[in-house]
Amino acid sequence: MTYVVIDNCIACKYTDCVEVCPVDCFYEGENMLVIHPDECIDCGVCEPECPADAIRPDTEPDMEKWVEFNRKYSELWPVIISKKDQLPEAEERDGEPDKLNKYFSEAPGEGG
Repeated sequence: MTYVVIDNCIACKYTDCVEVCPVDCFYEGENMLVIHPDECIDCGVCEPECPADAIRPDTEPDMEKWVEFNRKYSELWPVIISKKDQLPEAEERDGEPDKLNKYFSEAPGEGG
């Protein structure tokens, strides 16, 4: 099992999860985070820390596409190990439907 970040992270990018991760398996895009599924140790400490409820175990239904999504971008984006401020529109965009099609950016974040 692994944990993955799903589309509710897009345009929010809270980083509370990054601070508690014992193996530094989060990677930063311009407007979201992903988890490297091969680095995640399945501890689950990140899941309750996400204010946007955007982290799920891969055992939930329909998570296969998110495992591959997280794998793809974790290999392209820089690792993030320190908490940062969420995006300015985070509260407004939290829970908004279809964020993948509306807002997702493939651009890397700064990492750090």
